[in-house]
Amino acid sequence: MLNMKIAGFGVEEWLNVHEREAKYDLAQSTITSFSMDEIKKLTQADIYNQLNEQKMNYGWIEGSPTFKKEVSKMYQNVAPDNILQTNGATGANLLAIYSLIEPGDHVISVYPSYQQLYDIPRSLGAEVSFWKLREDKNWYPDIEELKKLIRPNTKMICINNANNPTGTILDRKFLKQVVEVAKSVGAYILVDEVYLPFDDSVDFAPIVDLYDKGISTNSLSKTYSMPGIRVGWTATNSKLADLFRKYRDYTMICSGVFSDQMACLILENKDKVLNRNKKIVLDNLAYFKDWVQKTDKISCVFPNGVSTSFVKLETKKSSLEFCKDLLKDTGVLLVPGEAFDTPGYARLGYCAPHETLTKGLEVLGDYLQAN
Repeated sequence: MLNMKIAGFGVEEWLNVHEREAKYDLAQSTITSFSMDEIKKLTQADIYNQLNEQKMNYGWIEGSPTFKKEVSKMYQNVAPDNILQTNGATGANLLAIYSLIEPGDHVISVYPSYQQLYDIPRSLGAEVSFWKLREDKNWYPDIEELKKLIRPNTKMICINNANNPTGTILDRKFLKQVVEVAKSVGAYILVDEVYLPFDDSVDFAPIVDLYDKGISTNSLSKTYSMPGIRVGWTATNSKLADLFRKYRDYTMICSGVFSDQMACLILENKDKVLNRNKKIVLDNLAYFKDWVQKTDKISCVFPNGVSTSFVKLETKKSSLEFCKDLLKDTGVLLVPGEAFDTPGYARLGYCAPHETLTKGLEVLGDYLQAN
Protein backbone atom coordinates (compact mmCIF):
# COMPACT_ATOMS: atom_id res chain seq x y z
CA MET A 1 0.00 0.00 0.00
CA LEU A 2 1.25 3.50 -0.86
CA ASN A 3 2.48 5.46 2.13
CA MET A 4 1.42 9.11 1.72
CA LYS A 5 3.61 10.48 4.51
CA ILE A 6 5.36 13.73 3.68
CA ALA A 7 8.06 15.78 5.36
CA GLY A 8 7.23 19.11 6.98
CA PHE A 9 7.55 22.04 4.54
CA GLY A 10 10.59 23.79 6.02
CA VAL A 11 10.10 27.31 4.63
CA GLU A 12 6.39 27.42 5.37
CA GLU A 13 6.78 26.00 8.86
CA TRP A 14 9.36 28.69 9.64
CA LEU A 15 7.34 31.57 8.18
CA ASN A 16 4.02 30.39 9.66
CA VAL A 17 5.54 30.58 13.14
CA HIS A 18 7.73 33.66 12.83
CA GLU A 19 6.67 36.11 10.12
CA ARG A 20 4.17 37.96 12.34
CA GLU A 21 6.92 38.60 14.89
CA ALA A 22 9.14 40.45 12.43
CA LYS A 23 9.86 44.15 12.68
CA TYR A 24 12.10 44.00 9.60
CA ASP A 25 10.89 41.19 7.34
CA LEU A 26 13.76 40.23 5.03
CA ALA A 27 12.53 36.65 4.62
CA GLN A 28 10.03 37.08 1.80
CA SER A 29 10.93 36.53 -1.83
CA THR A 30 8.01 38.54 -3.21
CA ILE A 31 8.78 41.94 -4.74
CA THR A 32 7.16 44.46 -2.37
CA SER A 33 3.48 43.48 -2.42
CA PHE A 34 0.89 45.87 -3.80
CA SER A 35 -1.78 47.42 -1.66
CA MET A 36 -5.21 47.71 -3.25
CA ASP A 37 -4.78 51.48 -3.31
CA GLU A 38 -1.48 51.19 -5.23
CA ILE A 39 -3.09 48.89 -7.82
CA LYS A 40 -6.01 51.29 -8.20
CA LYS A 41 -3.68 54.25 -8.80
CA LEU A 42 -1.32 52.34 -11.10
CA THR A 43 -4.06 50.96 -13.35
CA GLN A 44 -6.62 53.78 -13.03
CA ALA A 45 -9.23 51.00 -12.87
CA ASP A 46 -12.65 51.35 -11.25
CA ILE A 47 -11.96 48.22 -9.20
CA TYR A 48 -14.68 48.49 -6.58
CA ASN A 49 -17.55 49.36 -8.89
CA GLN A 50 -16.53 46.48 -11.14
CA LEU A 51 -16.57 44.21 -8.12
CA ASN A 52 -19.99 45.50 -7.06
CA GLU A 53 -21.39 44.25 -10.35
CA GLN A 54 -19.94 40.76 -9.95
CA LYS A 55 -22.08 37.81 -8.96
CA MET A 56 -20.29 35.89 -6.20
CA ASN A 57 -20.81 32.54 -7.88
CA TYR A 58 -18.02 30.15 -8.88
CA GLY A 59 -17.04 32.31 -11.84
CA TRP A 60 -14.87 30.83 -14.56
CA ILE A 61 -13.74 27.39 -13.46
CA GLU A 62 -10.42 27.27 -15.33
CA GLY A 63 -9.91 31.04 -15.31
CA SER A 64 -11.73 33.63 -17.39
CA PRO A 65 -11.12 33.96 -21.15
CA THR A 66 -9.31 37.25 -20.46
CA PHE A 67 -7.02 35.56 -17.94
CA LYS A 68 -6.21 32.67 -20.26
CA LYS A 69 -5.55 34.98 -23.20
CA GLU A 70 -3.28 37.31 -21.21
CA VAL A 71 -1.25 34.43 -19.73
CA SER A 72 -0.89 32.73 -23.12
CA LYS A 73 0.84 35.91 -24.39
CA MET A 74 3.78 35.10 -22.13
CA TYR A 75 4.63 32.07 -24.27
CA GLN A 76 5.35 31.51 -27.95
CA ASN A 77 3.04 28.63 -28.77
CA VAL A 78 0.64 27.98 -25.90
CA ALA A 79 -3.04 28.38 -26.80
CA PRO A 80 -5.27 30.05 -24.20
CA ASP A 81 -7.16 26.76 -23.84
CA ASN A 82 -3.97 25.13 -22.54
CA ILE A 83 -3.69 27.58 -19.62
CA LEU A 84 -5.27 26.29 -16.40
CA GLN A 85 -5.73 28.63 -13.44
CA THR A 86 -4.58 27.25 -10.09
CA ASN A 87 -4.26 28.23 -6.46
CA GLY A 88 -0.86 29.89 -6.81
CA ALA A 89 2.20 28.16 -8.22
CA THR A 90 2.02 25.73 -5.30
CA GLY A 91 -1.30 24.54 -6.71
CA ALA A 92 0.17 24.38 -10.21
CA ASN A 93 3.14 22.28 -9.08
CA LEU A 94 0.91 19.97 -7.08
CA LEU A 95 -1.45 19.52 -10.03
CA ALA A 96 1.36 18.61 -12.44
CA ILE A 97 3.08 16.18 -10.07
CA TYR A 98 -0.16 14.60 -8.85
CA SER A 99 -1.31 14.08 -12.44
CA LEU A 100 1.88 12.41 -13.68
CA ILE A 101 3.88 10.75 -10.89
CA GLU A 102 3.19 7.18 -9.79
CA PRO A 103 4.85 4.70 -7.40
CA GLY A 104 8.06 3.34 -8.91
CA ASP A 105 8.75 6.40 -11.07
CA HIS A 106 12.10 8.12 -10.88
CA VAL A 107 12.24 11.91 -10.48
CA ILE A 108 15.27 14.20 -10.61
CA SER A 109 15.03 17.47 -8.72
CA VAL A 110 17.37 20.42 -8.55
CA TYR A 111 18.56 20.78 -4.95
CA PRO A 112 18.35 22.92 -2.87
CA SER A 113 15.05 24.04 -4.29
CA TYR A 114 11.41 24.64 -3.51
CA GLN A 115 10.57 21.65 -1.35
CA GLN A 116 7.38 20.73 -3.22
CA LEU A 117 9.46 19.70 -6.21
CA TYR A 118 11.06 16.75 -4.46
CA ASP A 119 8.94 15.88 -1.43
CA ILE A 120 5.59 15.62 -3.23
CA PRO A 121 7.03 13.07 -5.72
CA ARG A 122 8.51 11.13 -2.79
CA SER A 123 5.15 11.11 -1.01
CA LEU A 124 3.58 9.60 -4.14
CA GLY A 125 6.01 6.70 -4.11
CA ALA A 126 8.62 7.95 -6.56
CA GLU A 127 12.35 7.66 -6.02
CA VAL A 128 13.95 11.11 -6.10
CA SER A 129 17.55 11.89 -7.05
CA PHE A 130 19.04 15.30 -6.29
CA TRP A 131 20.74 17.33 -9.01
CA LYS A 132 22.81 19.57 -6.78
CA LEU A 133 23.55 23.24 -7.19
CA ARG A 134 27.13 24.05 -6.32
CA GLU A 135 28.19 27.27 -4.66
CA ASP A 136 31.68 27.06 -6.21
CA LYS A 137 29.94 27.18 -9.62
CA ASN A 138 27.81 30.20 -8.64
CA TRP A 139 25.00 27.85 -7.60
CA TYR A 140 24.82 26.33 -11.09
CA PRO A 141 24.24 22.59 -11.63
CA ASP A 142 26.45 20.42 -13.85
CA ILE A 143 24.86 19.00 -17.03
CA GLU A 144 27.23 16.02 -16.91
CA GLU A 145 25.87 15.13 -13.48
CA LEU A 146 22.33 15.20 -14.88
CA LYS A 147 23.40 12.75 -17.59
CA LYS A 148 24.66 10.40 -14.87
CA LEU A 149 21.43 10.72 -12.86
CA ILE A 150 19.02 10.04 -15.76
CA ARG A 151 17.51 6.54 -15.94
CA PRO A 152 15.20 4.70 -18.36
CA ASN A 153 12.35 5.15 -15.84
CA THR A 154 12.99 8.85 -15.12
CA LYS A 155 9.51 10.33 -15.42
CA MET A 156 10.21 13.96 -14.60
CA ILE A 157 12.97 16.51 -14.04
CA CYS A 158 11.91 19.25 -11.60
CA ILE A 159 13.52 22.69 -11.71
CA ASN A 160 12.84 26.04 -10.05
CA ASN A 161 14.01 28.73 -12.52
CA ALA A 162 15.08 31.12 -11.15
CA ASN A 163 15.97 28.99 -8.16
CA ASN A 164 14.51 29.44 -4.70
CA PRO A 165 16.50 30.14 -2.54
CA THR A 166 19.70 30.98 -4.51
CA GLY A 167 18.30 33.12 -7.34
CA THR A 168 20.24 31.07 -9.93
CA ILE A 169 18.88 31.31 -13.49
CA LEU A 170 19.34 28.50 -15.97
CA ASP A 171 19.49 30.28 -19.32
CA ARG A 172 18.03 29.19 -22.66
CA LYS A 173 21.25 27.53 -23.86
CA PHE A 174 21.57 25.43 -20.69
CA LEU A 175 17.88 24.48 -20.66
CA LYS A 176 18.19 23.21 -24.23
CA GLN A 177 20.86 20.81 -22.95
CA VAL A 178 18.48 19.69 -20.19
CA VAL A 179 15.80 19.10 -22.84
CA GLU A 180 18.13 16.83 -24.81
CA VAL A 181 18.79 14.75 -21.70
CA ALA A 182 15.06 14.50 -20.95
CA LYS A 183 14.26 13.55 -24.55
CA SER A 184 16.65 10.60 -24.34
CA VAL A 185 14.21 8.84 -21.98
CA GLY A 186 10.98 10.73 -22.75
CA ALA A 187 10.89 12.50 -19.38
CA TYR A 188 8.76 15.53 -18.61
CA ILE A 189 10.43 18.72 -17.40
CA LEU A 190 8.49 20.69 -14.80
CA VAL A 191 9.82 24.21 -14.24
CA ASP A 192 8.46 26.53 -11.56
CA GLU A 193 9.04 29.96 -13.16
CA VAL A 194 7.67 32.33 -10.51
CA TYR A 195 10.84 34.46 -10.44
CA LEU A 196 11.32 36.41 -13.66
CA PRO A 197 14.83 37.87 -13.98
CA PHE A 198 14.99 41.65 -14.40
CA ASP A 199 18.57 41.53 -15.66
CA ASP A 200 18.34 42.17 -19.40
CA SER A 201 21.56 40.27 -20.04
CA VAL A 202 19.90 36.97 -19.07
CA ASP A 203 18.49 34.92 -21.95
CA PHE A 204 15.48 33.52 -20.11
CA ALA A 205 13.10 31.03 -21.74
CA PRO A 206 10.00 29.26 -20.39
CA ILE A 207 10.38 25.48 -20.62
CA VAL A 208 7.07 25.09 -22.46
CA ASP A 209 8.58 27.07 -25.37
CA LEU A 210 11.58 24.73 -25.57
CA TYR A 211 10.06 21.27 -25.16
CA ASP A 212 6.74 19.63 -26.01
CA LYS A 213 6.84 17.73 -22.70
CA GLY A 214 7.78 20.90 -20.82
CA ILE A 215 5.44 22.13 -18.08
CA SER A 216 5.68 25.80 -17.10
CA THR A 217 4.14 26.76 -13.77
CA ASN A 218 3.89 30.34 -12.58
CA SER A 219 1.86 32.73 -10.47
CA LEU A 220 1.25 36.40 -9.75
CA SER A 221 2.79 36.11 -6.28
CA LYS A 222 6.48 36.93 -6.75
CA THR A 223 7.32 38.81 -9.95
CA TYR A 224 3.88 40.46 -10.03
CA SER A 225 3.64 41.33 -6.30
CA MET A 226 0.14 39.92 -5.73
CA PRO A 227 0.47 36.87 -3.47
CA GLY A 228 -2.76 37.81 -1.70
CA ILE A 229 -5.02 36.71 -4.56
CA ARG A 230 -3.44 33.21 -4.76
CA VAL A 231 -3.58 32.90 -8.55
CA GLY A 232 -1.21 30.72 -10.54
CA TRP A 233 -1.34 28.55 -13.65
CA THR A 234 0.02 25.68 -15.68
CA ALA A 235 1.07 26.19 -19.32
CA THR A 236 1.41 22.98 -21.35
CA ASN A 237 0.59 21.23 -24.58
CA SER A 238 -3.06 20.29 -25.17
CA LYS A 239 -2.63 16.62 -24.20
CA LEU A 240 -1.22 17.52 -20.79
CA ALA A 241 -3.85 20.23 -20.28
CA ASP A 242 -6.59 17.64 -20.78
CA LEU A 243 -4.92 15.26 -18.33
CA PHE A 244 -4.49 18.04 -15.78
CA ARG A 245 -8.17 18.94 -16.10
CA LYS A 246 -9.17 15.51 -14.81
CA TYR A 247 -6.94 15.78 -11.73
CA ARG A 248 -7.73 19.46 -11.22
CA ASP A 249 -11.40 18.58 -10.70
CA TYR A 250 -10.34 16.72 -7.57
CA THR A 251 -8.07 19.45 -6.17
CA MET A 252 -9.90 22.73 -6.78
CA ILE A 253 -12.97 24.20 -8.45
CA CYS A 254 -11.90 27.78 -9.13
CA SER A 255 -9.72 30.56 -7.81
CA GLY A 256 -12.72 32.79 -7.16
CA VAL A 257 -14.42 35.73 -8.84
CA PHE A 258 -12.46 38.45 -7.04
CA SER A 259 -9.10 36.73 -7.55
CA ASP A 260 -9.69 36.29 -11.27
CA GLN A 261 -10.76 39.94 -11.62
CA MET A 262 -7.58 41.14 -9.92
CA ALA A 263 -5.41 38.69 -11.88
CA CYS A 264 -6.82 40.04 -15.15
CA LEU A 265 -6.21 43.61 -14.00
CA ILE A 266 -2.55 42.83 -13.22
CA LEU A 267 -2.01 40.99 -16.50
CA GLU A 268 -3.70 43.66 -18.62
CA ASN A 269 -1.38 46.22 -16.98
CA LYS A 270 1.64 43.92 -17.02
CA ASP A 271 4.03 46.50 -18.47
CA LYS A 272 3.24 49.03 -15.73
CA VAL A 273 3.61 46.37 -13.05
CA LEU A 274 6.92 45.10 -14.41
CA ASN A 275 8.32 48.63 -14.79
CA ARG A 276 7.51 49.33 -11.15
CA ASN A 277 9.03 46.03 -10.04
CA LYS A 278 12.15 46.25 -12.18
CA LYS A 279 13.06 49.51 -10.46
CA ILE A 280 12.49 47.99 -7.01
CA VAL A 281 14.59 44.92 -7.81
CA LEU A 282 17.52 46.70 -9.43
CA ASP A 283 17.66 49.60 -6.95
CA ASN A 284 17.43 47.29 -3.94
CA LEU A 285 19.91 44.82 -5.41
CA ALA A 286 22.49 47.58 -5.90
CA TYR A 287 22.03 48.65 -2.27
CA PHE A 288 22.21 45.04 -1.07
CA LYS A 289 25.40 44.32 -3.05
CA ASP A 290 27.08 47.38 -1.61
CA TRP A 291 26.05 46.39 1.92
CA VAL A 292 27.36 42.82 1.55
CA GLN A 293 30.69 44.05 0.20
CA LYS A 294 31.11 46.38 3.19
CA THR A 295 29.92 43.91 5.85
CA ASP A 296 32.03 41.25 7.56
CA LYS A 297 30.82 37.70 8.26
CA ILE A 298 28.48 37.54 5.29
CA SER A 299 28.91 36.77 1.58
CA CYS A 300 26.64 36.06 -1.37
CA VAL A 301 26.60 34.78 -4.94
CA PHE A 302 24.41 37.61 -6.17
CA PRO A 303 21.27 36.83 -8.20
CA ASN A 304 20.67 38.22 -11.71
CA GLY A 305 17.82 40.59 -11.00
CA VAL A 306 15.76 37.99 -9.17
CA SER A 307 13.99 38.77 -5.90
CA THR A 308 15.59 36.08 -3.75
CA SER A 309 19.16 35.69 -2.49
CA PHE A 310 21.04 33.11 -0.43
CA VAL A 311 23.65 34.54 1.91
CA LYS A 312 26.47 32.65 3.63
CA LEU A 313 26.78 33.39 7.34
CA GLU A 314 30.02 33.18 9.33
CA THR A 315 28.76 32.84 12.89
CA LYS A 316 29.62 30.74 15.92
CA LYS A 317 26.03 29.45 16.09
CA SER A 318 24.20 27.31 13.59
CA SER A 319 22.30 29.35 11.01
CA LEU A 320 19.05 28.14 12.61
CA GLU A 321 20.03 29.36 16.07
CA PHE A 322 21.42 32.58 14.64
CA CYS A 323 18.17 33.33 12.79
CA LYS A 324 16.09 32.54 15.87
CA ASP A 325 18.21 34.79 18.09
CA LEU A 326 18.36 37.51 15.43
CA LEU A 327 14.58 37.67 15.30
CA LYS A 328 14.15 37.56 19.08
CA ASP A 329 16.81 40.19 19.76
CA THR A 330 16.32 42.59 16.84
CA GLY A 331 13.09 41.80 14.95
CA VAL A 332 14.98 41.01 11.70
CA LEU A 333 13.55 37.95 9.97
CA LEU A 334 15.54 35.72 7.58
CA VAL A 335 14.85 32.12 6.53
CA PRO A 336 17.59 29.83 7.90
CA GLY A 337 19.34 27.56 5.44
CA GLU A 338 18.10 24.56 7.44
CA ALA A 339 14.67 25.19 5.87
CA PHE A 340 16.33 24.26 2.56
CA ASP A 341 18.51 21.49 4.04
CA THR A 342 21.52 23.81 3.57
CA PRO A 343 22.88 24.86 6.99
CA GLY A 344 25.22 27.84 7.21
CA TYR A 345 23.15 30.03 4.91
CA ALA A 346 19.98 32.09 4.99
CA ARG A 347 17.46 33.28 2.42
CA LEU A 348 17.39 37.07 2.38
CA GLY A 349 14.60 38.74 0.43
CA TYR A 350 16.07 42.09 -0.53
CA CYS A 351 12.93 43.28 -2.37
CA ALA A 352 11.23 44.42 0.81
CA PRO A 353 10.15 48.08 0.93
CA HIS A 354 13.36 50.11 0.67
CA GLU A 355 13.09 51.58 4.16
CA THR A 356 12.61 48.07 5.63
CA LEU A 357 15.61 46.82 3.64
CA THR A 358 17.98 49.62 4.65
CA LYS A 359 17.10 49.52 8.34
CA GLY A 360 16.94 45.72 8.43
CA LEU A 361 20.39 45.38 6.85
CA GLU A 362 21.85 47.97 9.22
CA VAL A 363 20.52 46.03 12.22
CA LEU A 364 21.64 42.69 10.71
CA GLY A 365 25.14 44.02 10.07
CA ASP A 366 25.54 45.20 13.66
CA TYR A 367 24.21 41.90 15.01
CA LEU A 368 26.59 39.88 12.84
CA GLN A 369 29.60 41.75 14.21
CA ALA A 370 28.47 41.06 17.77
CA ASN A 371 27.77 37.37 17.18
